Amino acid sequence: MEPPLAHARRGCIPWNGLLLAVPLITFWKLLTTVKPTIESVPINAAEGTDVLLLVHSVTGDLLGYSWYRGERVENNQIIASHRIDDSTSTTGLAHSGRETIYPNGSLLFQNVTQHDTGYYTLFMIKNDLQTESLAAQLRVYLDSTQGGSSGLSGGAIAGIVIGVLAGVALI
Repeated sequence: MEPPLAHARRGCIPWNGLLLAVPLITFWKLLTTVKPTIESVPINAAEGTDVLLLVHSVTGDLLGYSWYRGERVENNQIIASHRIDDSTSTTGLAHSGRETIYPNGSLLFQNVTQHDTGYYTLFMIKNDLQTESLAAQLRVYLDSTQGGSSGLSGGAIAGIVIGVLAGVALI
């Protein structure tokens, strides 16, 4: 009579390949489930400076973006929308004339005021018509020690936007 171990070896599974595949599948799943995030650049802005709500980790399967003032998606609070298929942007009722929406979903505020302090919501519509939204906080303070503005320069903003677009294109 053969020991039980001998039976197990006859139809054995290549465990080495399986052990290698599991971490790779797990890693791939983590890469494909990265959630979008929003970063305020700078985090705290002096009144009169420019602020970029920079969107990270957006997948390429989107129809478009919309930005809203506040933590909810309400038609009367829409700032701007961008359609990806034809690269058109439109402004909404909450647009002050100082906001610019970019093709990567980021939103630029120029010459911020304390009135701009608060939450902003990014609403994304995917190709399969599913939606996702996330909020970011914009903080503006009155800088009494400065006479002029010291926000991001136009070149710095352009560099950030181009870098993000290049990163999205690589993904």
